Amino acid sequence: MATFVLVPGGWHGSWSFEEVVPLLERAGHAVHALTLTGLRPDDDAATVATANLDTHAGDVMRLLDRAHVTGATLVGHSYGGMVIAAADRADGRVSRLVHLDAYVPRDGESCWSSTTERYREAFAADAATTGYAVRPPDGVDPRCRPHPLASFLQTIRLTGTLARVPRREFVYCSGWADRTPFAALRARLRADPGWQVHDLPTGHDAMHEAPEAFAALLLGERSAHAATPGRQACP
Repeated sequence: MATFVLVPGGWHGSWSFEEVVPLLERAGHAVHALTLTGLRPDDDAATVATANLDTHAGDVMRLLDRAHVTGATLVGHSYGGMVIAAADRADGRVSRLVHLDAYVPRDGESCWSSTTERYREAFAADAATTGYAVRPPDGVDPRCRPHPLASFLQTIRLTGTLARVPRREFVYCSGWADRTPFAALRARLRADPGWQVHDLPTGHDAMHEAPEAFAALLLGERSAHAATPGRQACP
């Protein structure tokens, strides 16, 4: 039995994996889907304003501690790829990383530095109202919440232990090629023998658009029903 820890992307909560969780549980695995600090419905302004990447990495670490998880599979979607780099401080308790159309940071990088100018401009414009929270893009799921700006800006510090995680995988969603910030990352990781790269013919939110295909990939099965890109992407 595997233990999956699912980390959502920007603006999203645990609900973003609501179609994938039962598929993994039905296969006999333990699943923990997180809502990160500052993204919870009852979080106040001070909590949102002070939450950063370290806060979110701490959310993952507390879950591993609380549930006594070892041999975890950490799954991060989009911004969540920054967060699952918490494996760097997980003392060998992570056996697999899956970056679902997600940032894969190197030491000293941030979500802000890793994305494209298009998205940096959007982050800045959408944080203008409060100065500390980036409002959700237009057209996304109404459950999305303003995202702590500090978590997009904070650089990550890595020790190199990520390279010792036995399985490291990147899932490239190819159905939004005109807007994706992950094309260069895909090329970089394809050239790295330490990474396995998968392609899914979906838009950015593969867990909504093709939950069966994504679950099958997590379960190590050949999958994949193509899906039509749906909601506005939130990288």
